[in-house]
Amino acid sequence: MGGGGSALRVCADHRGGINWLSLSPDGQRLLTGSEDGTARLWSTADGTCCALLQGHESYVTFCQLEDEAAFTCSADCTIRKWDVLTGQCLQVFRGHTSIVNRILVADNQLFSSSYDRTARAWSVDRGQVAREFRGHRNCVLTLAYAGAPCVEEAVAGGLLVTGSTDATAKVWQVASGCCHQTLRGHTGAVLCLVLDAPGRTAFTGSTDATVRAWDILSGQQLRVFREHQGSVICLELVNRHVYSGSADRTVKCWLADTGERVRTFTAHRHSVSALKYHAGTLFTGSGDARARAFDAQSGALRRVFRGHAFVINCIQVHGQVLYTASHDGALRLWDVRGLPPPRAAAPKRSLSRLFSNKGIFPMPWDRTQVVHIAGRLLTL
Repeated sequence: MGGGGSALRVCADHRGGINWLSLSPDGQRLLTGSEDGTARLWSTADGTCCALLQGHESYVTFCQLEDEAAFTCSADCTIRKWDVLTGQCLQVFRGHTSIVNRILVADNQLFSSSYDRTARAWSVDRGQVAREFRGHRNCVLTLAYAGAPCVEEAVAGGLLVTGSTDATAKVWQVASGCCHQTLRGHTGAVLCLVLDAPGRTAFTGSTDATVRAWDILSGQQLRVFREHQGSVICLELVNRHVYSGSADRTVKCWLADTGERVRTFTAHRHSVSALKYHAGTLFTGSGDARARAFDAQSGALRRVFRGHAFVINCIQVHGQVLYTASHDGALRLWDVRGLPPPRAAAPKRSLSRLFSNKGIFPMPWDRTQVVHIAGRLLTL
């Protein structure tokens, strides 16, 4: 096992915990969203803060960074679009009546999920609601999008998949707003969700300690992945392997096509709150305030990154640098050069984008987070 890594840089400009971290498609910028109600843009080249995005009236729950624009959502019930060069707010999206939990920009559309029990599709340019997706009986936590090329033979306009604390996931026809399928089987809140590359299979993780695979066109439950002893908080899908991070302090690796567990990653002292696969290495973030690097094939622990004071909510990797964002308000940059090489060649990129509800753990002084955290139902 490699020794503990030291941070290349500590960016502590935020005055509250960082809830999310997004990397731009070109890899040049990072975006952080914080409990302090602001978002910040950072250069990946040297870790300097490029812009402060101010305007939200409550904490920022999630953010997504594109090459030319940044998007943030907040407990103030709004979504904002920002110019990445000037930091100017370009558009405010209003319509949700409770905390906006997640956003997703795809195919020139903006999708959002909220504690008001709805998901919505917006025009990115006009800031107007194009569709409302109503049918969940409780908070909508997570969402993923299968574009028209993936499913055009069955549904023109693509499909939106949402996960909720009502223990279901729903598949929606984006063009019409109609519910295409309701995925029933979980007995607890659906906290995280990923789609495979063809966009026909969804994998959901739940507080019922299971991962389930679904055919989103037919609504059929394909298989159930059992063995976790706590809530499944985050998922990553790589090369037909599903990685699941759990409140039971482990990550498990499963064969996506059979549900067979092939590996368990241990060593965490608290819930696993974040996952990221990169070049044969599985990086994890945990409630024990540490990030870890594992050999994805053997499961061997290769390095521990110590320095944060509280839970790591999100991680990104770019080049030879690991970025970790924590509830302690700091963004840390770590040098990942010198990690022992993986035992065998591994895929260089994930087959799916990760849209998951990663654990922001309750801190006694976070009065504004009570509703936001309660929806995650994490077992501490």
